[in-house]
Amino acid sequence: MTLGRAAPDVALMPSGHGGLGSIETVCLSAESEDAVGRAVACLRGGGLVGLPTETVYGLAGDATNGEAVARIFEAKGRPGFNPLICHVSDLDMTARLAVMDDVARVLAARFWPGPLTIVLPQAEGTPVHPLTTGGLATIALRQPKGIAGDIIGRLGRPLAAPSANPSGRVSATSAAQVMRGLGGRIEMILDAGPSELGLESTIVKPERDRLVLLRAGLVGRDALREATGLAVVAPDADSGIQAPGQLRSHYAPHGTVRLDATHVEPGEYLIAFGATPTASAAAAAECVNLSPSGDLREAAANLFAALARFDRPEIGRIAVAPIPQDGLGEAINDRLRRAAAPRG
Repeated sequence: MTLGRAAPDVALMPSGHGGLGSIETVCLSAESEDAVGRAVACLRGGGLVGLPTETVYGLAGDATNGEAVARIFEAKGRPGFNPLICHVSDLDMTARLAVMDDVARVLAARFWPGPLTIVLPQAEGTPVHPLTTGGLATIALRQPKGIAGDIIGRLGRPLAAPSANPSGRVSATSAAQVMRGLGGRIEMILDAGPSELGLESTIVKPERDRLVLLRAGLVGRDALREATGLAVVAPDADSGIQAPGQLRSHYAPHGTVRLDATHVEPGEYLIAFGATPTASAAAAAECVNLSPSGDLREAAANLFAALARFDRPEIGRIAVAPIPQDGLGEAINDRLRRAAAPRG
């Protein structure tokens, strides 16, 4: 089976169940006339919104409101030391939150709005709550496209918005997936259909004469190097967590994930790639192909939908065919390694 970019695969209904307060979660079309206004009112009151962005769906709360940010951690079951990305509407808002040097301005001019997060020193007097930054002196910032940017502009405050899924699990690329993971824990979900890109943002930290790539994503090393003229390097081994998505085990389905599978063992579920069949693929309980044509952009867009499809308690083992490391393959393999990492 090939994954497509179809509409959400389950009907969305308000949810009154869930472990944290049994909130009624309302799902609203992002195209409805009052969608932006209702989302802004919810966020201004300290509520949480499952918000569509061009990368994945985000779990948005007012980044200046400590109680709202605490609710994000609670809803996701997220470790308190893992910082959140702050989403901004424009460079004026960015300047109130962070110290931007020339390199940061070049990156913003080239890639914003879009799928690049920049880690910068916090500005003095920043209104962002310390819970958002995980107690770090830096802040991770991104300007999203579309309705998310409209909502931030109307609200006039940055939004803390990690991916809208329980912590460590598969990132949500549809409103249906947000409802399954967080229904009953948040007030609202805006449904804009499947995510345009389907993979989280690249995270980069400018440092003197280099860029530190903290998380691979849709903006690749070559594009970063071309825009700035700087070397793009991996973080130092002892640098610790500096940005979201750096936990070793992340994006994990229920079952174990076996990478670079050149054959399928009986009963395994298979995530395939490209036109060449994986050996003994007929033994797979079910198969999805990230991109039958071997297109890495298509594979990136379909990655989390594939993991979500096999994210069920009864599925114990998932085999993943080899994915090339070049270009977007670096980001895809990064997510797969985290999905396959030992838990606990």
